[in-house]
Amino acid sequence: MPLAIHLTWLDVGIFCAYIGGLILVGLRDRKRMQVARDHFLAGNSASWPRIGFALYASTISATSLVGLTGSAYAHGIAVYNYEWMAAIVLTIFCAFVLPTYIRSQVFTVPEFLELRYGKFVRTYVSGLGVALGVFLDAAGGLFAGAVLFQIMFPDWPLWQVCALLAVLAGAFLIAGGLRAVIMVESVQGLILVITCASLAFFTFKAVGGGSVTGGWTHVMQTLDPTHLKLIMPASDPSMPWTGLLTGVPLIGFYFWCANQIMVQRVLAAKSLDHGRWGSLMGGAMKLTNLFLVIIPGAAAVLLFPKLDNPDQVFSHIVFGVMPPGLVGLILAACLISILANLSGIYNSTSTLLTMDFIRKLRPGMSEMALIRTGQVTTVVLMAISIVWAPQIVHFGDLWSYLQAILCYFVPPIAAVFIAGLFIKRANVPGAGAALVVGTISSFVLFFGVEVFHAIPLHFLVAAIVIFAISLVALFLGSLTAPPPDPAVVGHMMFAKDVWKAETEHLKTVKWYQNYRYLSVALLLLTGAIVVWFA
Repeated sequence: MPLAIHLTWLDVGIFCAYIGGLILVGLRDRKRMQVARDHFLAGNSASWPRIGFALYASTISATSLVGLTGSAYAHGIAVYNYEWMAAIVLTIFCAFVLPTYIRSQVFTVPEFLELRYGKFVRTYVSGLGVALGVFLDAAGGLFAGAVLFQIMFPDWPLWQVCALLAVLAGAFLIAGGLRAVIMVESVQGLILVITCASLAFFTFKAVGGGSVTGGWTHVMQTLDPTHLKLIMPASDPSMPWTGLLTGVPLIGFYFWCANQIMVQRVLAAKSLDHGRWGSLMGGAMKLTNLFLVIIPGAAAVLLFPKLDNPDQVFSHIVFGVMPPGLVGLILAACLISILANLSGIYNSTSTLLTMDFIRKLRPGMSEMALIRTGQVTTVVLMAISIVWAPQIVHFGDLWSYLQAILCYFVPPIAAVFIAGLFIKRANVPGAGAALVVGTISSFVLFFGVEVFHAIPLHFLVAAIVIFAISLVALFLGSLTAPPPDPAVVGHMMFAKDVWKAETEHLKTVKWYQNYRYLSVALLLLTGAIVVWFA
């Protein structure tokens, strides 16, 4: 359905002022940020509110807004299962994973895996990081940005908009523009939270003919009842209950417990308690996405029926519902979010490829040669993501694509990581077997299910199959060699040890500061929402 685009001078002015303000702040504080860099990497500076907002803001980007609203429009609010599951996983993270990281004296996920299993596992994780960075994060970001901005330039093919965004992100990275965004990350996150609240307010107001409460009532009474249910039958093509019990918790565990981008924010906490409180705060804030993003996306069916591409919903809400001024602010926030995310993705994947692979093949490279190699690899990665991004349209919608890729390729890492936390007998040969056998299974199921459609299996269920195969391979592989050397892993505290060690300590902590009580409260709140919409 064509949509009339009307950008007022107010929109244009706010758009330019917001982007210009970020750049000026970054230029003014560039020197100070460079001096503070070492302190930031040393950690122990972030309070729990800052961590909570950072965790939430890091998951609210243009990609998330386009993906969540598009999936809700096409399939209903069942996509919220990914969001509330985050609250469950974060309670596990607080109880077992975070204290294990801290007590093992590691600062990154690859470092923990190398300490636990050796260099092969770390190299594997780096390689997967490059692949996911290009085909999942970069391509997904380009696609989301292209869908959002293509509505203003309908005559531009999708790949051309993707190419323009990639070039802008590359220029942003080379010119140091990413520093400006990093310096004002909290401001950017706050703007995106305001965006979500505005999205819900004006969508319900439009549906209700000027009344927000009337719009909510109209949505609850008019929308297809299946669009307002979280628990779907096993035959559901988007979110079967079998996948909710298997694949959703698995990829949630990987995302929140083994994803360096998320873990790093918590490791910057002042203390273990601040890290836990901030994590639980982030989980609680994730619960609000049902009302701020997902139900408005589902309600858009009443405003914009029969859209050719569900991922266009967010664009239609922005240009068709939002008032002047907010349109410019949202576009500016989304553009900065896209460019910042892409710049970070290209930078991190290029660093992994250059430092963990190319430098090992050519150890005598000079610093200048490494820099040039990094620039070349950045361009190559940009080109690959530009070519691949338009292919996402063949996966139905952006959110399904993002989750499907995770479901097929992260279960082997999840198996190795979970075994490393809970099973002391797991060793290097077992981890290697899990990764090799699990990866082969990933490719077999990916092509069998998604490409050739020869295996009748949902990708969420495929995730647990790959995980189980990887875990069996890990057990069998571990039996081929002695247990790990106590001198190597003896100083580490495993999940069971952490729980026992803290039980007595927590008896002396005030109840409202006890993370276990707070975790129970979060679980009860999550359960109440799930039961309400089950």
